[in-house]
Amino acid sequence: MELTKKTHACVRLEKDGQVLVIDPGVFSERDAAVGADAILITHEHMDHFDEERLRAGMEANRGAEIWTLASVAEQISAAFPGRVHTVGEGDAFTAAGFDIEVHGQLHAVIHPDIPRVTNVGYLITTEDDGATVFHPGDALTVPQGRTVDTLLLPVHAPWNKVSEVIDYVREVRPRRAIDVHDSLLQDHARPVYDGLIDKLGGADHARLTPGDHTGLN
Repeated sequence: MELTKKTHACVRLEKDGQVLVIDPGVFSERDAAVGADAILITHEHMDHFDEERLRAGMEANRGAEIWTLASVAEQISAAFPGRVHTVGEGDAFTAAGFDIEVHGQLHAVIHPDIPRVTNVGYLITTEDDGATVFHPGDALTVPQGRTVDTLLLPVHAPWNKVSEVIDYVREVRPRRAIDVHDSLLQDHARPVYDGLIDKLGGADHARLTPGDHTGLN
């Protein structure tokens, strides 16, 4: 399995010629979903869900399909009839050759005065070697009872602080953590975050520039 980092929270996973894209939002490249056989959306916020980017991917591959929670599905099902699937916590399905489990229910708290939207994370497993990748969306969800090889780590957001990010890595205990949700983080601050997570997280930690890719076996 190969992972390509896109801008902000979006990643592309590829295995045996099939492509899975997660969370192509407004901060991601306009063609972030192009080439996808399957697209996963964690929640409705614009930095994770953008209909223009979805349309580009769905039109480029007429066989592509989307899996997402109800709050997003109800906005796009009419645009892509028969190609949008609604999922929630506890569901499991196969898309683009990947086995996928759904974990979590709610977005992290931004502020008590702001209502929480629904949010799901996706645990993705390859059928041949069993390698697992977890994208939590905008929450610090722990997929209980499951081993995570690669944690896609939401490193910087209005709803978190670095101590929570470090404790999240410690709780999930992945083999490696790769930063996502990072486009609001200034370049001069990145070494500070990198140093703290590297020192205290207890897992291999990597930061990829958008467009970089890495093997996950």
